[in-house]
Amino acid sequence: MFSKLAVSALAAATLASASSKSACTSSTFTIGTAAEATAIASCDTLKGDVLISTNSDNTLDLSGPTAIYGDLTVKNNGALITLQSTSLASISGAFTLNNVTLLSTLNLPALTSAGSISFQSLPALNELTFTTGVSSADSVIVSDTFLGTLDGIDLDSVGTMDINNNRRLTKFDSSLKNLSSNLNIQANGAELSVSLPNLSWIANMTIANVTEFSTPSLEVVNGSARFDSNYFTTFSAPNLTKADSGDISFINNPDLTNITFPALKNIGGGLTIVNNTALEEISGFPKLSTVGGAIKLGGNFSLVEFPALSDVKGTFTLSSTGDISDSCTTLKKDAPGSDGGNGDIQGKFTCTWNNPKANTGSTKGDSSSSSSGDSSSNSSSAAVNVHVNSAVMGLSFVGLLAQLL
Repeated sequence: MFSKLAVSALAAATLASASSKSACTSSTFTIGTAAEATAIASCDTLKGDVLISTNSDNTLDLSGPTAIYGDLTVKNNGALITLQSTSLASISGAFTLNNVTLLSTLNLPALTSAGSISFQSLPALNELTFTTGVSSADSVIVSDTFLGTLDGIDLDSVGTMDINNNRRLTKFDSSLKNLSSNLNIQANGAELSVSLPNLSWIANMTIANVTEFSTPSLEVVNGSARFDSNYFTTFSAPNLTKADSGDISFINNPDLTNITFPALKNIGGGLTIVNNTALEEISGFPKLSTVGGAIKLGGNFSLVEFPALSDVKGTFTLSSTGDISDSCTTLKKDAPGSDGGNGDIQGKFTCTWNNPKANTGSTKGDSSSSSSGDSSSNSSSAAVNVHVNSAVMGLSFVGLLAQLL
């Protein structure tokens, strides 16, 4: 009889405990101590923002809740060393860690989704323990951290991804398929290798200070693709057919020897290839027919060819330190009618050779091919002067592009 009563009492206690595990609601849950973290352990969900106070304990364990319907924020905290939760699986709002100078352990093994991720100024954080892996977020910013990899952040699609100034980051592999706004990768580790094998559609991307970059499945760039001050030797986009509305540019990539776009037919904006001092031939655009802006080429070229070119809305400017007189003669056939060409190039046509300043964007040198057609253009038509040191590449490429205008 006693045994039955004991079992019944235990069952009742268990049921009461289970029923108490429910949603907890507050506009803001402010947590700074272990006791305050324990107070929310009985909540299955937190409806409201979670704010870690600036003078918190060294270790905070948020285990208990599985979901936060709001933001999780830690800012300007010089005390927190460990933030963990064995249960937290989703954050509907922003997950923000900003200027948390001692944080070295971020252990959220169950986390799979967040509205957005912003990790900035985390000089002690060298690893993300996201065992299950975050597969859903609208935007990701990782800046100025001690991270060596981004393992644990593996999204299928994202709006914005900005990875910059992470000096230990040497590898970024992602199964990302679609990126609807901007991909920005610059000023990270000196040997950074980026592999995006499944990426097929992207709006815009700016890639700088990268040693290897691979996007073999990329089919569409809806905006612009810009590559500046990288260290890879070759670039190939075998399946890219169009850049709908923006530019494609390669500027200040000193080791680049080959650029290949075998399927590219249309560029909505302009094409700029300048100051890639190891690049001797531009012959990797066999199907490029339409360019909505200008074409600007400057370097140490011996051969330049665009066999399928049929419509360039803006100017065509080409200059080389070497003798490309044969290339200029061939390309002049596409010049405006006023210069004896067929008019495929609608803007001013300039082609010069033996120009020692060709890599700076200068067009001085020997020339037998120039015209004064309509010079209107909606794209970049100049070049930067020098290779930009990777130590200052925290600047956005938008700032660099201003030198082209």
